[in-house]
Amino acid sequence: MSTSATSSVLFVCVHNAGRSQMAAAFLNHLAGDRVQVRSAGSAPASTVNPAVVEAMAEVGIDISAETPKFLTTEAVQASDVVITMGCGDACPYFPGKRYLDWQLEDPAGQGVAAVRPIRDEIEQRIRGLLAELGIESAA
Repeated sequence: MSTSATSSVLFVCVHNAGRSQMAAAFLNHLAGDRVQVRSAGSAPASTVNPAVVEAMAEVGIDISAETPKFLTTEAVQASDVVITMGCGDACPYFPGKRYLDWQLEDPAGQGVAAVRPIRDEIEQRIRGLLAELGIESAA
């Protein structure tokens, strides 16, 4: 982990339009400024999945202004924890980083009803991550 007071977490999935966007939004919501949060995709989509935006709005988190971002080596290097969600070999590896791979269903092409259980699982994983990092949830 970093020697700075703030941990840095990067969420990576293929399109940065669903899973990684939800994870980043939950971590921002629950940790506030106590964690630096990034998300990116190995092959970013043009927009965030509308069903994901709707599912997050249902729990009071607005991600409608978010845009998918391209995964860069710099983003990985600047992060203490890198959490992958199905990006496979496209994710760069750097010694000394903590890597986690979360096996989550891909919400691409699915409606909001199918996204809700993925959203809820991501929220639980984020709460567990906060506990591992020793950070009390703000919500």
